[in-house]
Amino acid sequence: MKKTNFTPEESLLLISKTIDETKERFKAHGGILVFWGVLTVIVFGGQYLLWSLGLNEYMIYTSYLFPIGAVYTGIHFWKEKKKRNIPKTIISSVLNMGWIIGVNLMIMGFFFSDELGEAAGAVFIILFALMIMVVGLAIRFKPLIIGGFLTNVIGISTFGLNGDYHGLSLILAAIAGMIIPGLLLNKTRKRENV
Repeated sequence: MKKTNFTPEESLLLISKTIDETKERFKAHGGILVFWGVLTVIVFGGQYLLWSLGLNEYMIYTSYLFPIGAVYTGIHFWKEKKKRNIPKTIISSVLNMGWIIGVNLMIMGFFFSDELGEAAGAVFIILFALMIMVVGLAIRFKPLIIGGFLTNVIGISTFGLNGDYHGLSLILAAIAGMIIPGLLLNKTRKRENV
Protein backbone atom coordinates (compact mmCIF):
# COMPACT_ATOMS: atom_id res chain seq x y z
CA MET A 1 0.00 0.00 0.00
CA LYS A 2 1.35 3.38 -1.00
CA LYS A 3 1.82 5.85 1.85
CA THR A 4 0.65 9.41 1.17
CA ASN A 5 1.79 12.40 3.16
CA PHE A 6 -0.86 15.09 3.49
CA THR A 7 -0.39 18.70 4.41
CA PRO A 8 -2.37 19.84 7.48
CA GLU A 9 -4.86 21.56 5.16
CA GLU A 10 -5.33 18.39 3.07
CA SER A 11 -5.82 16.33 6.24
CA LEU A 12 -8.52 18.69 7.53
CA LEU A 13 -10.20 18.68 4.12
CA LEU A 14 -10.19 14.86 4.06
CA ILE A 15 -11.64 14.69 7.59
CA SER A 16 -14.34 17.22 6.70
CA LYS A 17 -15.18 15.31 3.52
CA THR A 18 -15.48 12.04 5.47
CA ILE A 19 -17.79 13.65 8.05
CA ASP A 20 -19.93 15.21 5.32
CA GLU A 21 -20.22 11.91 3.41
CA THR A 22 -21.20 10.06 6.60
CA LYS A 23 -23.70 12.78 7.46
CA GLU A 24 -25.27 12.43 4.00
CA ARG A 25 -25.54 8.65 4.42
CA PHE A 26 -27.01 9.08 7.91
CA LYS A 27 -29.65 11.52 6.65
CA ALA A 28 -31.26 8.59 4.87
CA HIS A 29 -31.90 7.05 8.30
CA GLY A 30 -33.96 9.79 9.94
CA GLY A 31 -36.88 7.40 9.61
CA ILE A 32 -35.12 4.89 11.88
CA LEU A 33 -34.76 7.57 14.57
CA VAL A 34 -38.46 8.34 14.28
CA PHE A 35 -39.25 4.61 14.31
CA TRP A 36 -37.34 4.08 17.58
CA GLY A 37 -38.81 7.23 19.11
CA VAL A 38 -42.36 6.16 18.28
CA LEU A 39 -41.64 2.60 19.44
CA THR A 40 -40.39 3.96 22.76
CA VAL A 41 -43.52 6.11 23.14
CA ILE A 42 -45.73 3.08 22.36
CA VAL A 43 -43.89 0.80 24.81
CA PHE A 44 -43.80 3.20 27.75
CA GLY A 45 -47.15 4.77 26.94
CA GLY A 46 -48.63 1.27 26.91
CA GLN A 47 -46.96 0.44 30.21
CA TYR A 48 -48.23 3.64 31.78
CA LEU A 49 -51.75 2.91 30.53
CA LEU A 50 -51.63 -0.67 31.87
CA TRP A 51 -50.26 0.60 35.21
CA SER A 52 -52.98 3.24 35.50
CA LEU A 53 -55.62 0.54 34.81
CA GLY A 54 -54.12 -1.68 37.54
CA LEU A 55 -52.92 -4.29 35.03
CA ASN A 56 -49.31 -4.30 36.24
CA GLU A 57 -48.77 -8.01 35.49
CA TYR A 58 -49.13 -7.28 31.74
CA MET A 59 -46.72 -4.33 31.58
CA ILE A 60 -43.72 -6.45 30.57
CA TYR A 61 -45.41 -7.52 27.33
CA THR A 62 -45.10 -4.09 25.74
CA SER A 63 -41.30 -4.33 26.21
CA TYR A 64 -41.18 -7.25 23.79
CA LEU A 65 -41.63 -4.71 21.02
CA PHE A 66 -38.01 -3.57 21.56
CA PRO A 67 -36.35 -6.83 20.40
CA ILE A 68 -38.76 -6.94 17.46
CA GLY A 69 -37.70 -3.38 16.61
CA ALA A 70 -34.04 -4.39 16.93
CA VAL A 71 -34.51 -7.26 14.47
CA TYR A 72 -36.29 -4.92 12.04
CA THR A 73 -33.49 -2.34 12.36
CA GLY A 74 -30.79 -4.99 11.92
CA ILE A 75 -32.44 -6.30 8.75
CA HIS A 76 -32.90 -2.73 7.46
CA PHE A 77 -29.21 -1.85 7.90
CA TRP A 78 -28.03 -5.23 6.64
CA LYS A 79 -30.04 -4.76 3.42
CA GLU A 80 -28.76 -1.17 3.12
CA LYS A 81 -25.15 -2.30 3.51
CA LYS A 82 -25.66 -5.12 1.04
CA LYS A 83 -27.34 -2.81 -1.51
CA ARG A 84 -24.54 -0.25 -1.41
CA ASN A 85 -20.85 -0.87 -0.99
CA ILE A 86 -20.40 1.53 1.93
CA PRO A 87 -16.80 2.02 3.08
CA LYS A 88 -16.04 1.74 6.80
CA THR A 89 -14.82 5.00 8.30
CA ILE A 90 -13.98 6.16 11.80
CA ILE A 91 -17.20 8.19 11.82
CA SER A 92 -19.30 5.14 10.87
CA SER A 93 -17.59 3.24 13.72
CA VAL A 94 -18.62 6.03 16.11
CA LEU A 95 -22.20 5.78 14.79
CA ASN A 96 -22.13 2.03 15.36
CA MET A 97 -21.10 2.75 18.96
CA GLY A 98 -24.39 4.63 19.35
CA TRP A 99 -26.33 1.53 18.35
CA ILE A 100 -24.20 -0.62 20.68
CA ILE A 101 -25.25 1.66 23.55
CA GLY A 102 -28.87 1.13 22.45
CA VAL A 103 -28.49 -2.66 22.50
CA ASN A 104 -26.92 -2.45 25.96
CA LEU A 105 -29.88 -0.39 27.16
CA MET A 106 -32.21 -3.13 25.97
CA ILE A 107 -30.15 -5.83 27.72
CA MET A 108 -30.06 -3.79 30.94
CA GLY A 109 -33.81 -3.26 30.78
CA PHE A 110 -34.63 -6.93 30.33
CA PHE A 111 -32.08 -8.50 32.65
CA PHE A 112 -30.86 -5.94 35.19
CA SER A 113 -33.68 -3.50 35.88
CA ASP A 114 -34.25 -5.02 39.34
CA GLU A 115 -30.59 -4.46 40.23
CA LEU A 116 -30.80 -0.83 39.07
CA GLY A 117 -33.99 -0.33 41.09
CA GLU A 118 -35.40 3.20 41.29
CA ALA A 119 -32.48 4.60 39.28
CA ALA A 120 -33.26 2.44 36.21
CA GLY A 121 -35.32 5.04 34.34
CA ALA A 122 -32.88 7.88 34.94
CA VAL A 123 -29.86 5.72 34.02
CA PHE A 124 -31.55 4.57 30.80
CA ILE A 125 -32.37 8.13 29.81
CA ILE A 126 -28.85 9.41 30.51
CA LEU A 127 -27.31 6.58 28.44
CA PHE A 128 -29.94 7.24 25.78
CA ALA A 129 -28.81 10.90 25.79
CA LEU A 130 -25.18 9.82 25.43
CA MET A 131 -26.08 7.74 22.37
CA ILE A 132 -27.97 10.64 20.79
CA MET A 133 -25.19 13.16 21.48
CA VAL A 134 -22.49 10.83 20.12
CA VAL A 135 -24.42 10.42 16.87
CA GLY A 136 -25.24 14.15 16.68
CA LEU A 137 -21.63 15.17 17.25
CA ALA A 138 -20.33 12.57 14.79
CA ILE A 139 -22.49 13.88 11.95
CA ARG A 140 -22.50 17.50 13.16
CA PHE A 141 -26.31 17.74 13.20
CA LYS A 142 -27.40 20.37 15.73
CA PRO A 143 -30.97 19.08 16.32
CA LEU A 144 -29.53 15.73 17.46
CA ILE A 145 -26.98 17.43 19.70
CA ILE A 146 -29.69 19.65 21.24
CA GLY A 147 -32.03 16.65 21.50
CA GLY A 148 -29.29 14.71 23.30
CA PHE A 149 -28.68 17.60 25.67
CA LEU A 150 -32.41 17.92 26.45
CA THR A 151 -32.65 14.16 26.92
CA ASN A 152 -29.75 14.34 29.38
CA VAL A 153 -31.55 17.08 31.34
CA ILE A 154 -34.69 14.91 31.39
CA GLY A 155 -32.59 11.97 32.63
CA ILE A 156 -30.98 13.90 35.45
CA SER A 157 -34.37 15.36 36.43
CA THR A 158 -35.83 11.85 36.52
CA PHE A 159 -33.77 11.05 39.62
CA GLY A 160 -36.11 13.41 41.51
CA LEU A 161 -39.31 11.70 40.31
CA ASN A 162 -41.24 8.84 41.83
CA GLY A 163 -40.36 5.65 39.93
CA ASP A 164 -43.97 5.28 38.82
CA TYR A 165 -43.46 8.22 36.46
CA HIS A 166 -40.12 7.25 34.91
CA GLY A 167 -41.97 5.90 31.86
CA LEU A 168 -43.32 9.38 31.18
CA SER A 169 -39.77 10.72 31.34
CA LEU A 170 -38.73 8.07 28.80
CA ILE A 171 -41.57 9.19 26.53
CA LEU A 172 -40.41 12.82 26.77
CA ALA A 173 -36.83 11.73 26.10
CA ALA A 174 -37.91 9.79 22.99
CA ILE A 175 -39.79 12.82 21.66
CA ALA A 176 -36.96 15.29 22.38
CA GLY A 177 -34.08 13.01 21.43
CA MET A 178 -35.33 10.90 18.56
CA ILE A 179 -38.69 11.86 17.07
CA ILE A 180 -38.11 15.59 16.63
CA PRO A 181 -34.46 15.28 15.43
CA GLY A 182 -35.45 12.36 13.16
CA LEU A 183 -38.23 14.40 11.56
CA LEU A 184 -35.84 17.34 11.12
CA LEU A 185 -33.26 15.02 9.57
CA ASN A 186 -35.91 13.76 7.12
CA LYS A 187 -36.98 17.33 6.37
CA THR A 188 -33.35 18.36 5.69
CA ARG A 189 -32.91 15.38 3.36
CA LYS A 190 -36.15 16.09 1.46
CA ARG A 191 -35.26 19.78 1.11
CA GLU A 192 -31.86 18.89 -0.35
CA ASN A 193 -33.38 16.36 -2.78
CA VAL A 194 -35.94 18.80 -4.23
